[in-house]
Amino acid sequence: MAERRVNVGWAEGLHARPASIFVRAATATGVPVTISKAGGNPVNAASMLAVLSLGAQGGEEIVLASDAEGADAALDRLAKLVAEGLEELPETV
Repeated sequence: MAERRVNVGWAEGLHARPASIFVRAATATGVPVTISKAGGNPVNAASMLAVLSLGAQGGEEIVLASDAEGADAALDRLAKLVAEGLEELPETV
């Protein structure tokens, strides 16, 4: 299982607009990914309601994980998006 631990870079956390950006990016990877708070239960990263239910705050550590083929590249891209609080999924890492 590939995993990335990253601190949320959006000051407002994974709420509303940042959560929407993240969910669209997770879906765009084409790889099933889970997201959780450190020590929490993982949820589907492609589900807006699931991501919002985490209540992840800015600066809080989250865990991205996947065991699918291509997981490492997808997780690297998503981790960069979250850590830097970007507006869209980076093309390259």
